[in-house]
Order: sequence, then C-alpha cells, then structure tokens
Amino acid sequence: MPTDFKLKTSSKNTSSKRSRSINIDNMRKGFSVKPLALGITAIFLSSCGDQEQAQVFTSPEDCMKSNPESAAQCKLAYEEALIEAERTGPKYNSQRDCESEFGNNQCHAVNNSSGSFFMPFMAGYMLSNLMSPRGYHYQPMFTSYSRYSPYRHRWIGADGYDFGDYRRRTMRVSEKSFKPKPTVSKTMKRGGFGSSVRAKSSWGSSSKKGGWGG
Repeated sequence: MPTDFKLKTSSKNTSSKRSRSINIDNMRKGFSVKPLALGITAIFLSSCGDQEQAQVFTSPEDCMKSNPESAAQCKLAYEEALIEAERTGPKYNSQRDCESEFGNNQCHAVNNSSGSFFMPFMAGYMLSNLMSPRGYHYQPMFTSYSRYSPYRHRWIGADGYDFGDYRRRTMRVSEKSFKPKPTVSKTMKRGGFGSSVRAKSSWGSSSKKGGWGG
C-alpha cells in the first residue's frame, strides 16, 4: 500500500474528535477568497454543464502542497468532510464486521446521539471549485484495504458511488456528487458494503433512504 494512503489511527481519532467541537462559521469568516488564483491548478476552476473537475486529497497537508494560497480552505474543507463522513458513512455493530469490509485497523468506534457503532476512517476528501467566489464543493471519500473486498483500493463516495482506482487523484464528476447525502443511522452487517455497491452505482439514486443501511 503506498505510504501516501496509509491511515494513522491516532491522528485520525484526534481529528475526528476535534471536528465535533469546531466552529465552522468562525473558520469561514477567517478567510476570504482572493481574486487571483496564484499557484492554484486549473482543476478547480473548470466545469462543463453538469460536470465538474475535482481532485482527491488524503489530508489538509496534501491539499496545501498543491494549493499553498488556499491553506485555510484546505483545512476547513477537511474538517467539514470529517463531520459529513461521520453523518453519512457506513456504520457497523462490531469492529470485526467493519474491518472485514475495510481492512485491519481501518475502523474506529463512534459514540454519539445516534448510539455506538464502528465505521471506517475517512480515507480522503474530494474538492472542486476551491477558488470560486460561490464557494468550494467537498465530499468525504472512503476506500477498502481488505483483500476480500471487490472495492479494495477504490475511491468510494459517502453515498457509495465508486469513483475508480484510488491512485487516481483527478477526475471529472457530476455536480450531483456533491449534493448532501441522507443521514445514516442504521448499522450494516458484514458483507453489506460490497453487495450494496454492486447493487447500485449510487445510494443517492436508490429509493432506499440512507444507502449504507440507514
């Protein structure tokens, strides 16, 4: 597994806990979009019809390396994606079931108002229109490291959409990819992740509310 994608349990637990107390509104007020996108790749500025150019980053630092002028946006989008990942990501009753889908040491325990469960770490976050005056778009991304999963080393969105090989960091996606996903509160059983993704390209297109078993 490439070192860029190696998940560090302790740091992600810290980030996840921090995300729950972060004041997003204050962070948004802390920066303004600059008129000139100096040092920013054209990937965030181009769009065509209902398609957008997007890029996946594995951490705020990863984003800032490519976009040094947008450090604040990179950090804020990461924190927002963490919150979204916990709200919409797949949830399991046991760590064993979760790790059978996503790999050893790739899941963490969560205790919130919805109850106690296990879910995979957010593997990355997808961004588009980073420098747009209308605001950027973001979504959490997951991947599986289990050799038994058909989605091993694939980028999977919060709604279960398969965006392809996780070595692919730049892609053209539908605007619908960034629409808010339904909250997932129900837990899944082992095998639910792979079978559900195979059954439909996106949970958002299903009539079943909350595609990860919610």
